[in-house]
Amino acid sequence: MTEDYTIQTPEQRSLMGRLLRFCMSNKLVVMLLVTFIVGAGLYFAPFDWQIEDLPRDPVATDAIPDIGENQQIVFTEWMGRSPQDVEDQVTYPLTVALMGVPEVKTVRSLSMFGFSSIYIIFKDRADFYWARSRVLEKLNSLPADTLPEGVQPSLGPDATALGQVFWYTLEGRDPNGDPAGGWDLEELRTIQERTVRYALQSAGGVSEVASVGGYLREYQVDVDPDAMRAYGVTLPEVYAAVKGSNLDVGARSIEINSVEYFVRGIGFIKSVKDLEDSVIKVNADVPVTIRQVANVTLGPALRRGALDKDGAEATGGVVVTRYGANPLEVINNVKEKIEQLEPGMPAKAVIDLDKTRPAELRSYAADNGFEAYDGSTLDGVAWLAHLRSAPRGQWPEWATISTVTIVPFYDRTGLIQETLGTLSDALVQEILVTLVVVIVMMIHLRSSVLIGAMLPLAVLMCFIAMKLFGVDANIVALSGIAIAIGTIVDMGIVICENILRHLKIAPPDAPRFEVVHRAASEVGSAVLTAVATTVVSFLPVFVMMGPE
Repeated sequence: MTEDYTIQTPEQRSLMGRLLRFCMSNKLVVMLLVTFIVGAGLYFAPFDWQIEDLPRDPVATDAIPDIGENQQIVFTEWMGRSPQDVEDQVTYPLTVALMGVPEVKTVRSLSMFGFSSIYIIFKDRADFYWARSRVLEKLNSLPADTLPEGVQPSLGPDATALGQVFWYTLEGRDPNGDPAGGWDLEELRTIQERTVRYALQSAGGVSEVASVGGYLREYQVDVDPDAMRAYGVTLPEVYAAVKGSNLDVGARSIEINSVEYFVRGIGFIKSVKDLEDSVIKVNADVPVTIRQVANVTLGPALRRGALDKDGAEATGGVVVTRYGANPLEVINNVKEKIEQLEPGMPAKAVIDLDKTRPAELRSYAADNGFEAYDGSTLDGVAWLAHLRSAPRGQWPEWATISTVTIVPFYDRTGLIQETLGTLSDALVQEILVTLVVVIVMMIHLRSSVLIGAMLPLAVLMCFIAMKLFGVDANIVALSGIAIAIGTIVDMGIVICENILRHLKIAPPDAPRFEVVHRAASEVGSAVLTAVATTVVSFLPVFVMMGPE
């Protein structure tokens, strides 16, 4: 029996049928829609593509999903106090006050020697930065007598527990990139604190750069009780003298010969001698200085931990990404800052004294027109200037230049790229398998090409939806896309197979448009149901990976 394709079936008159007819009748609209999807998909794609003349705003890309709780951290330091004192006078009052913040689910606290940490867990529906503003509002409105004098709580960085994306160490390397040493832990920590940390913190998307390891340089004043008793000096007086010695004093201005001059007293400490010469008090018109009652030195501050790399102590830092930032983009920004820093990193000449003797050093320096020693120590400035001016091949085997180099030892970029590579490989493989299977089963090349084109288009549509709903591209979300590709192939095969069957059984004079429309309408509802089922099955994943 021959079907009459001029009469529309109920399937063709349904909503899906009318939608299909509209798309088939308005090819230009469909082509514009496809072009928009391709352009927007490339614009939001998480891959690290560099497309000329195309701006990029990729989906936030990370290797692992961040399913941690919505929490804020309040850190309070009270130096020298026992954990019990910190608990009673800092942790407990703050915990009680912060429990009244809106949308708080629970408050956890930890009291240690000299500091307190309070973790405020908010409900999932609370916005991250709204929660931070509420905590800051509560801390600023605390009564004056809530905490001990001089104790000031601070809010932790605006980052999550998985924000540590880049760790690095500072090491001395020679021009060949090999370890050269020559730097102690205190020098490396000073470079980290004064140069590297501030430069990397200015990279886009970085919330904090924390220093780890090494020794923090400080002035140390060791008082002599016997000398204090002899000069009649008390410990509070020494403390006040040290505190007041590192100050600049401002005064008014004076006018001389129609020129205005500003008057100020320079008091900032620049050396140990400046601190030693600070006056504590005056006895019988004779000043008593810190030098007379104490020993002032430069030394490392006390520390509670260290950074270990391959069994040796090291100095470095950790880069923490800001909440909601793209970790892959943040790491790339940090690497760009490192490239900008490298030419200006400190360097020094390193002499291997196991391979030479002082007499040989003096002779070599005299032959090249500089002094090898500055007193009893090597003249590092002169040696560095000489090595920089001499060609690399003319350096003696016992001398080299050691430059402080930023050496990464944890970089999440590799893991992120492997995650993206998994989706890319799965997409290419499934397209090839689809083309082969459809060609073998249906013996129709155009159908196989059409079904294969659906796969990248569907993935680009997923990227657009992920950007709109704030879903990060991680191993869970991308694995769901790779698994769903099989369902997309099934939909295309069902529609194409039904169209080919109708074209085969349709009479020669049947309108081709109506044949294709009826064939697509017959299975359109089934395809829509299958798509809806797939979306619903992955809905818990999107809810879990979406914004809190």
